[in-house]
Amino acid sequence: MQRVLMKGCEAIAEAAVRAGCRFFAGYPITPQNEIPEYFSRRMPEVGGTFLQGESEVASINMVYGAAGSGIRSMTSSSSPGISLKSEGISYCAAARIPMVYVNVSRGGPGIGVIQPAQNDYFQATKASGNGGFRMRVFAPSTVQEAVDMTYAAFDYADRDRNPVLVLTDGIVGSILEPVVLPKMRTEEELAEIRASKGWAATGHPLSGSRSWINPGCWDNDLWEQGNQEAEALYASWRKDAQYEAYQIEDAEVILTAYGISARMAAPAVDDLRKAGIKAGMIKVLTLYPFPYDAYDKIDYDQCKGILDIEMSIPPQFVEDVSVAVKGRAPISTYLRSGGNLLSKAAIMAAAKKIVKDSEV
Repeated sequence: MQRVLMKGCEAIAEAAVRAGCRFFAGYPITPQNEIPEYFSRRMPEVGGTFLQGESEVASINMVYGAAGSGIRSMTSSSSPGISLKSEGISYCAAARIPMVYVNVSRGGPGIGVIQPAQNDYFQATKASGNGGFRMRVFAPSTVQEAVDMTYAAFDYADRDRNPVLVLTDGIVGSILEPVVLPKMRTEEELAEIRASKGWAATGHPLSGSRSWINPGCWDNDLWEQGNQEAEALYASWRKDAQYEAYQIEDAEVILTAYGISARMAAPAVDDLRKAGIKAGMIKVLTLYPFPYDAYDKIDYDQCKGILDIEMSIPPQFVEDVSVAVKGRAPISTYLRSGGNLLSKAAIMAAAKKIVKDSEV
């Protein structure tokens, strides 16, 4: 298939269009501005709608309404903008509304810095809004992964009737890379998808099954039942956890990371092996559901330690890694923050230290 050179944010937007997204509402904030800019040009070409809301709060509620009518809908923002959208995302989760959103994250807390960072891990996986709901969270490390994950996100959202998040950063959002774009959904396919949503509020006078999308009710038992159904839904996702394992079978030190940190760490594995250290790597692709089982495949009789690599201080990803490792090996960290990037040399030095300290 033909490869095209695209900037990350624009490739994400094009993947969404090809997946059938026909409504986008957003508000400007770096480093994700190229996503709404691209949609503003592209949506008229496919008969879709682009709206720049007067705020992040307005934008997410526009998406709530459009998605509630059965249209594949999306928004995007960056860190503090996602915080402003959290109430609307919670409403979509409560009303079982499928929608997709993208966070091209900043450093934080607060407004933070616009340079790449991974300080939003907790926000993405633990507290995207009130009420304890969960979402699938994808973490691309390349533009191609961002394209593939965004495209798939719409199918997952519709299947589960739940919001889906693609969490990335300013490097993946800004870098130019060759990508293979997925096929364009036909208008016939999109019409069939929308027609299958018997819950959607379309206002069709002959459709008695259509219902007003109510974000809540005042019956305690019904509300508890809804929470129980949600719990069962989230549990069903465990089999879908995605990761990549590289040379972990005989590894004495395991590097683990996600997103841009995984991309920066990967070359260190081969270089460490050339230096006589048996290194391996677990790259996490879905932050939720988290691939806890991946860490059961490590030979803990041989492994001297785990190196958690992330662009967040204090570390966040490491908490799920710790749950997965279950105390079977010591865990060390190599961290950067504030928009400062990781270095392969520093990753290698941290991995070598794990091996050296184990020999003392």
